[in-house]
Amino acid sequence: MTLLNTTHERGARDDQVVVASVPSGHVYVRHLAPENGPGPLRLPDPDPGEPTRAASQQWWPPVMLDPAWAAAADFDLFHLQFGFDACSPERLADLVGTLRGRGKPFVFTVHDLRNPHHPTRALHDEQLDVLVPAADALVTLTDGAADEIRRRWGREAIVLPHPHVVDLRTMAVAQDARARRRSWGFRVGVHVKSLRASMDPLAVLPTLVETVGALPGAVLQVDAHRDVLDPDGARHDGELAAYLRRGEAAGDLELRVHDYFSDTDLWNYLGSLDVSVLPYRFGTHSGWLEACRDLGTTVVAPTCGYFADQGPVLSYVLDEQRYDADSLADAVRLAHDERPRLGASIDLRRHQRASVARAHDLLYDTLLRTSRGGR
Repeated sequence: MTLLNTTHERGARDDQVVVASVPSGHVYVRHLAPENGPGPLRLPDPDPGEPTRAASQQWWPPVMLDPAWAAAADFDLFHLQFGFDACSPERLADLVGTLRGRGKPFVFTVHDLRNPHHPTRALHDEQLDVLVPAADALVTLTDGAADEIRRRWGREAIVLPHPHVVDLRTMAVAQDARARRRSWGFRVGVHVKSLRASMDPLAVLPTLVETVGALPGAVLQVDAHRDVLDPDGARHDGELAAYLRRGEAAGDLELRVHDYFSDTDLWNYLGSLDVSVLPYRFGTHSGWLEACRDLGTTVVAPTCGYFADQGPVLSYVLDEQRYDADSLADAVRLAHDERPRLGASIDLRRHQRASVARAHDLLYDTLLRTSRGGR
């Protein structure tokens, strides 16, 4: 692997903290910076040398996770968010050993306590067993996740909420359009995307077909990527494809098959829904949920993970052991009858972002003062 971007220009502010952020280009990380103001300098994601990937995916696989990169690069502090899915525990141990040997503080934000891309939890647990004890500071998104970290590793994590996902200007336009909407229709969406390991749409779809079909003015919309629905797709699921095609032919659902949405298309899609149902059997936190909150779309979320800790949602029982169809039907009927307003206001998101940015600045400053002997 070619090691790129091992140096940087600090610019006019010689005292600016330089962070090796894994990744730095992801929207979550971008919105850790203040809305207005410089904040820390997060090094750009080194190009992994795969030019066929979209620009938004250029951080994958993360070059910064290579211990050789960490040994040579010029930065003050290393902050791991995510992207280590395929790393062996041994490689991660080498990475944190390299950071320790250089005296570089290591911050780890625990987004996932159960990896949604791994069919079993064994590898992720081993990875966390390396990263969590080694971190100089831990951050997570919810009180529930912090409690689990405390139980499993005896470590305290700083709880900082997920900042907005949708840009504030788009939020304003979308929320204004929703407020002016004068339709009696009711659109429930399920997006199976590329059917990552945590998803179990066939568990929830029969309930949704029956429940939505009995509600006046309601439509069930199911979106899927071509790689799942097309017979020659890389992640083709014949059983799911057949079910959806039958439902479409019977008029039970609207099926929309397409490639990955651009950000604009995704915001338009989510903004068109009254409800987005998350069909997850396991997981921890959700950026999709946060985007829905930004756009005023009600989220119906499973009881696995800590989705309900992120913000107001309607919950139903689904995890790796249980599924309660009645709880899902009740949540959808409640959303139809009451049309709850569970979104996040722009003022809340602006305040939240400023608070999260300040908290990161304080954390970085504290760790760097400690690592430099209090100077």
